Formats: sequence, C-alpha cells, structure tokens
Amino acid sequence: MILGHIGARKGSKGVPGKNFRTLCGKPLIDWSLDQLFANPRVGAVVVSTDDPAIHAHAVARGALDIGLRPAELATDTAPKWGVWQHALSASEQICGPVSAFLDLDCTSPLRIPEDIDGALDTFAQQAPDMVMSVCEARKNPYFNLVEPDATGALQVSKPLPGGVWARQDAPVVYEHVGVVYVVAPDYLRRAKTIYEGRVVPFVLPSDRCHDIDTPYDFQLVEFLLTEQLNAGVRKV
Repeated sequence: MILGHIGARKGSKGVPGKNFRTLCGKPLIDWSLDQLFANPRVGAVVVSTDDPAIHAHAVARGALDIGLRPAELATDTAPKWGVWQHALSASEQICGPVSAFLDLDCTSPLRIPEDIDGALDTFAQQAPDMVMSVCEARKNPYFNLVEPDATGALQVSKPLPGGVWARQDAPVVYEHVGVVYVVAPDYLRRAKTIYEGRVVPFVLPSDRCHDIDTPYDFQLVEFLLTEQLNAGVRKV
C-alpha cells in the first residue's frame, strides 16, 4: 500500500501561516492533498503537522488521524527525515504495512498528477531506496558558481583540469526540489539521513519546481499556478 504524506508545520518565518494560506481559491495544503486523494495508487493519506487547525482540516478530508507531531519535530531545525519516520510509524499502526512512502511538499503546488505517477513508476522500475525530484541547476559549480579562496580572490567552486569555458561542457548538476519523493519504508526506518542509500533522480522541468519560502515566491507561484489553470494542464 502506498502511503501519501504531506508535512505542514505551523511556523514559517518567511511567509507566516503559509501552509493554510489561500492560494488561487483554496488553502495551499489542498493543492497537494487533492492530488493524493485523487490518485488511485495511493491507499492512505497522512498529514504531519503541529497545527491543530491543519490537523483537523486534514482529518476531516479523510487523512489518517495520527495526532499532532511531537514538539521536537516542530522546530525550524527539525529534519525532514525524522518527521517522515514518525509519520510512517504512526500511520502503520493505523493502516498496516506500507509498500512505499510518497511525500509531497506542501510548498511545491505547481506539480501536476503526471509528476507523481512518474516518480512512482521510477520507484517501481528501478527499486532504489529513494526517488527524489530534481531539476537541472540554473547555476553550475564547475562553471559559474564561485567562492573566495584564502586570499579573498574568487575561484570556481569545483575546478576541473583545463577549466570549463562553456556551460554545455560542464558536468550535469541538479537542484534538489521538494516536488515529490518516493521512499522505501525499510530504508526510511533504518537510515539516519536521506543519502545513506541509493537515491535516484526524477528530473522535472524547472517551471514546476518553484518552492514557496518568501512573499515573493508566493506571488510568483500564484501567477504560475493561474497560468496552469488557464491553460488547462491541471486535472487537480
């Protein structure tokens, strides 16, 4: 059984209350919740939150009732991995064994249903420990990302012999984006961090990989989501 998960912490320094803030006519969290509930491959849905209002909303919509997340997992510095481990354990006590843990970041609402199915297909075909959504990085540490050396002079972050003088000649580098993750439950239980096992990329176009972290991000995503809706590219 595939367990769909959304993490929605109450606090946010960049955009206070963003996970429950209205975006294009409904709470931000519902853009992800609707996709999980609409996907026939998802057997159960759970929302991990420290916000009583978000918890009540999710449970009323049909999510598993695992209560509020522990206080130590509700801080700015709490790792996503620990939140996932708690949600998996609490959910399996209700719904039984899980075959895949599917996570959607609440703050990445530009995903389309095909992104979820594509990640699940990659997980089924390659049998990795984890599938992680990525997009091609806009800046490349082999080419146009620089850092100061001991003297304060700028150098390419990851120099190669002979240098790289054209972007297309640089090794491919991805940005880790929170659009969709699929994790093997056994790996999630035993590992302490994301990258201990075999984590494979699921590459998405960058225009669906914007994350809401600031008021500007919220405005940008609202504009792009409106464009998606007007173009009819979304089923949910």
